[in-house]
Amino acid sequence: MLDAVTPPRAPRRPPEPHGPIGVGTLRAIERATGGLATRSVARMDQQFGWFRALSAEQRSWVTIVAQAGISGYVDWVMGATNHARIAEQVFTAAPRELLRAVSLRRTVELVRVAITVAEEELPAIAADATEQAALKESLLRYSREIAFAAAAVYATAAETRGAWDARVEAAIVDGLVRGEDPGSLESRAAALSWDSAGPAQVLVGAAPPARREQAVTAVAEWSRRAHRNALAAVHGTMLVVVLSGQAPPAADVTALFGPGTVVRGPVAQGLAAASRSASEALSGYRVAHAWPAAPPLVESAELLPERVLAGDTTAAEILRREIYAPLAAGSAPLLETLDSYIAHGGSLEPAARSLFVHPNTMRYRLRRVADATGRDPWSARDMLTLTLALILGRLSAPLP
Repeated sequence: MLDAVTPPRAPRRPPEPHGPIGVGTLRAIERATGGLATRSVARMDQQFGWFRALSAEQRSWVTIVAQAGISGYVDWVMGATNHARIAEQVFTAAPRELLRAVSLRRTVELVRVAITVAEEELPAIAADATEQAALKESLLRYSREIAFAAAAVYATAAETRGAWDARVEAAIVDGLVRGEDPGSLESRAAALSWDSAGPAQVLVGAAPPARREQAVTAVAEWSRRAHRNALAAVHGTMLVVVLSGQAPPAADVTALFGPGTVVRGPVAQGLAAASRSASEALSGYRVAHAWPAAPPLVESAELLPERVLAGDTTAAEILRREIYAPLAAGSAPLLETLDSYIAHGGSLEPAARSLFVHPNTMRYRLRRVADATGRDPWSARDMLTLTLALILGRLSAPLP
């Protein structure tokens, strides 16, 4: 609604008598407009430290708006300006940047100061006591109209800004899902004041039955409550959420999604690396239904067995690199120990006898396996992961 250039105004018609306020008084008010605006700005400077901190250019914008507001009072008194045109007449006098420099609350404070100065000085211009009373009453009503007009201007700007932010946010999330060039992702994120170098993680789950806009709005509200930055977008039947920080989200984050498991990708350092987190979260979400006992919120690494069986080569490489390689490189015979343990169905003593070691030695080696891989040999789920890792590792090794 605010433009950098003030549109040309139509020639003002000669003042006409309006109620108890005469033509002469209205003309005197018009002549006093510039001085009133100057004195209003001087008082703003005295009362508000934040106003003194504005740049000279921004202060000049406020002066222009104040002068336009006082000048608009005459048109309003004559009935030439209705409520809908007050905002256009007063606030088009300043560029759009004023909205970002001065908040709505502070704008109302400035309006209050300008009206206070007008209330102090304009009644002296009146011809008699009747005009003075009429001026005071009309100034009170006009200040209310200006405040409402300011609120409307800021609300419109917020809606426009919100719609633009939503499009940028959706573009960032879509870029992460598609593995877009990191440079373009970071430039878009900068427009939303997102820390592109900080840690981030991606969550993927079913989109809620609500409309797309409602799903994204729910994520924004959760983000404010959790004091954690978040980006969100609906992709087909999926809701994709990007969270800042390393800590896992609280369990209530699953309420943002539809029914089913929500998969969390690994933490990535920086937005440019978050595409990997998105890729793994998406891969895990596609196969999560194959693990009926999966918790409501699960890490993509917990779904490595299902991902491997579904043909995910990245998951296979993770098992080889993070499980098979540490076991093969260990000084103790960890691979042999794990092989025997698997072959005997997870039974400790038969496995120990087959290796001619004491069961306590077997326990010690299995604890070494857990330390090296992060997987618990005593867990049936982790045993499946360890078994697949051994198979994949040996398949990738040269034939004997």
